[in-house]
This record gives sequence, structure tokens and C-alpha cells, in this order.
Amino acid sequence: MKINAFADVSLRAMMVLAAAPDGVLLTTQSIADAVGTPYNHVSKAMAKLRELGMIDVERGRNGGSRLSGTGRAATVGQLLRQLDTRQDVADCVAADGACPLIAECRLRTALAQAREAFYRELDGIVVASLPTTRQMTPVFQSIGLRPGL
Repeated sequence: MKINAFADVSLRAMMVLAAAPDGVLLTTQSIADAVGTPYNHVSKAMAKLRELGMIDVERGRNGGSRLSGTGRAATVGQLLRQLDTRQDVADCVAADGACPLIAECRLRTALAQAREAFYRELDGIVVASLPTTRQMTPVFQSIGLRPGL
């Protein structure tokens, strides 16, 4: 199963925030630099993560973001369910209308069950437990910080 690019950026942002030193707020720009993704993509991801209650944001000159209590406890499966906006795994709508097989399609049901099994497998993995010091040290050095792991 492939996750969409938006979910990928959101998960990477969550990992960076999870590894940030206690009390340090990270700007959207520093997160974008850390994950090697354009600012506008990270900005949209951060807005969604805030809407979902995964991050806390402080505005102003010394503002930035940090994981909320909800974000610290969030699992990969839980987050992907909220970030993946696709209704179906397969494209069941052709350019000229719906697939003629859609009415009694068991493949569509099987694919939906497989997607849920994928998410269920990821329900046991807390996003905040994923980053390691070895992984994050070069990332944080690139933005002038030390990881807080």
C-alpha cells in the first residue's frame, strides 16, 4: 500500500517534532528544511496537524510548533486514517463515468479491507517512538539544533 505525499510529509513533520528538545518550538521553515520538503507543502501539513490536535502552535516572533499530548500518543495507523482522504484504493470512476462493474464489485471491498488491515498493523506504532538519535542528529545539525531524544 502506498501512502499519499501529504501523509508522508505530515508523518515526517511529526517525527521531527517528536525528536525536538523539550521546550523548543520549531518553525514551519525549520521543519521544511529538516525534512527536505518545500515550505508550502509542510505549511499545509502543519495546518492539518493543528486542526487534528496533533500539534500546538504559538504565534509571534518566538513562535513555532511542538507536539501536543494527543500528538505524542498518536499512532501511525490513526494518523494515516485521518490524513488519507481517498475514498477508494482503486480508481473506480473512469473519465467518462463510474466503472460498469462497480454495483457488485467485490474487488473494491477486498481492497478496502486490505487498506484497513494495513492501518491496523500500524496502530501499534506510536509516531513519537519512531525517531532515533542517530537518525535525527544530522537532521537537527542541519538546522542548528541537537535532537532532544
